[in-house]
Amino acid sequence: MPASEEKKLPITCRLGLKPLTFQNVLFYYAPIQGVVSYTSLSVNVMNPSLVLRLFPRRDITNILLVNSLVGSGLYLYNRPHLSTLAKKERVLYSAFGAITFSLGSVLIWAILRSVVPENVPLCTICGVGSGLAMIKLGRGYVDHVDSLVKP
Repeated sequence: MPASEEKKLPITCRLGLKPLTFQNVLFYYAPIQGVVSYTSLSVNVMNPSLVLRLFPRRDITNILLVNSLVGSGLYLYNRPHLSTLAKKERVLYSAFGAITFSLGSVLIWAILRSVVPENVPLCTICGVGSGLAMIKLGRGYVDHVDSLVKP
């Protein structure tokens, strides 16, 4: 694509992102923001002193948890394996999946934190690494379930 044509594209397209539409904000950008919050939550649980240094006047745990729940819930809601269900069931199943995933992760991080030595970099690496591994595992699982749906 010539440089003059590329400059006419919206910044989101030039960065390789989807255009800003209502659908994309809900089912593309909100899940991305949920992943960022989920990863931040892993650091918060594994290394609360680090987060307190960044935000000394406010506990952001609940904010990170809510953003993680919204992002993962919207991600699940829009998946093909739930698309044939009534809206009410889609909301219930996606909320259940988001809550189970997020709170299960918090429990895993709390257990992991009790066995990892108190070392700021090590706790942070364990939190982020385990969080990214659980995201990859969860996405792989959902992709597999989606692959079983007949078009």
